[in-house]
Amino acid sequence: MGKKSRVKTQKSGSSSANAAVTPKEMMSIISELLQKCSSAAPSAGKEWEEYVQIRTLVERIRKKQKGISIVFEGNREEYLSELMSWARESGASSDGFTVADFGSEGYGLQATRDIKAEELFLWIPRKMLMTVESAQNSVLGPLYNQDRILQAMDNVTLALHLLCERGDPASFWLPYIHSLPQEYDTPLYYQQEDVQLLLGTQAMQDVLSQYKNTARQYAYFYKLVQTHPSASKLPLKDSFTFDDYRWAVSSVMTRQNQIPTKDGSQVTLALIPLWDMCNHTNGLITTGYNLEDDRCECVALQDYKENEQIYIFYGTRSNSEFVIHNGFFFQDNAHDRVKIKLGVSKSERLYAMKAEVLARAGIPASCIFSLNGNEPPISAQLLAFLRVFCMTEEELKDHLLGEHAINKIFTLGNSEFPVSWENEIKLWMFLETRAALLLKTYKTTTEEDISMLEKPDLSLHARLAIQLRLAEKQILEKASANGRAKRLHFQEKLEEGAALPCYEESDIALLENTDADGKLPIILRKLEEVVEEEEEEGREIPAEEQNHLLNGDN
Repeated sequence: MGKKSRVKTQKSGSSSANAAVTPKEMMSIISELLQKCSSAAPSAGKEWEEYVQIRTLVERIRKKQKGISIVFEGNREEYLSELMSWARESGASSDGFTVADFGSEGYGLQATRDIKAEELFLWIPRKMLMTVESAQNSVLGPLYNQDRILQAMDNVTLALHLLCERGDPASFWLPYIHSLPQEYDTPLYYQQEDVQLLLGTQAMQDVLSQYKNTARQYAYFYKLVQTHPSASKLPLKDSFTFDDYRWAVSSVMTRQNQIPTKDGSQVTLALIPLWDMCNHTNGLITTGYNLEDDRCECVALQDYKENEQIYIFYGTRSNSEFVIHNGFFFQDNAHDRVKIKLGVSKSERLYAMKAEVLARAGIPASCIFSLNGNEPPISAQLLAFLRVFCMTEEELKDHLLGEHAINKIFTLGNSEFPVSWENEIKLWMFLETRAALLLKTYKTTTEEDISMLEKPDLSLHARLAIQLRLAEKQILEKASANGRAKRLHFQEKLEEGAALPCYEESDIALLENTDADGKLPIILRKLEEVVEEEEEEGREIPAEEQNHLLNGDN
């Protein structure tokens, strides 16, 4: 069962640090932090300065709170057998696997027998899950019912629920909580110099926003816990440090998943014990929720031999998302990409016509797209946007009023049917140039990053930051090279006087059962950039498709 753990107050080695801090003084610093994090967004170029200011305040708070966090006696490894016993007693599957340490990948599930692909090997009943519903029925319930912010942020509700249960020696979920990491590798745990390595990257804004949002949430809920009558009985009342909140937020961020509510009418966030020990690999989603048996179920992604690690697929996440929200970099990520924000200028003479053609294709006049690390380098949506972006007035009129205008809109995202050779040349030249310009915004070169990664004394967090920085550049380099190759190809077509392919109704086969991103008609596809748009609007933890597991630090 492992060493029995008691909740205790951490001993810092020096009690003088927090002995002189009065509740009034702490509340004053917390209020200052809340005000700083709630102020208007900084002007362009001032984001790093704001981050340093917020971080300085947080470090002052952490110093004064040193030694008062709730921790457990013993280490994580000692509690893994307790986790397995608790899972077995609670009705979860326990045959065929165990929890093992896989070195640089952390803890994961190891097969104890041969497991066939698509075999149901893991199931977890609802009663084991920590959910927003269980939070509402817990000691946190009264505060949840009174606070609109808590009601609007399921991820924060789950984080506070986790902290309350951690502070309760009689909690049903204690075996699970014991098994969680004591620290994570998300950017919330980076040293300032490690975060600085991301300056100039596309990931930087998300990293800074994540830290600011976490600090603001902590300050708000610290004040709420100390002053709200419904919080008087919470285990957080006497011990609610920034480190506690950072740990809880990271636990949720790296492990949260969406499951159906008890009645199946909605979805809710959940932490799924044992299952969240699985590490990630490329593949397909193999997990779902069985409403009839009221349990989460997972089938094997592939054949596994005895003693092999059992992997699952977390979803189509970029390495930026993996690093920021999961705390790891996945070297062979088949879905890696970088964001590129494009828009038609409202001051452009042809703006109204271009916006109308785009609208008919189901694309905004301004949008965040992606450049892909793998083939195809751009999506059907981005191809369609660039075609419209580079259209002449005559081409726009043809797509709005010309013969077969509907068919022309229908094939905007299909690489088989160019608008014109000139249009193709322009759009690929634009992509080539834009990617090359984005590459110039980085502080280091690809070669310098590769050289830095060869240093043996590089810290894990510095390594993650440089790997992410390098991956972004490699995608942009590929996009620029691809743009050049395509531009030269279509220049040859133009010089040859090649006939332009024309769409016919009989060509519908070309739009079906072929490469999804390259061939499918644009109007039949959903924009893949919805998650990025939500992030732009301030959503802190992007929602994935139902049943996508978002864990990371195992």
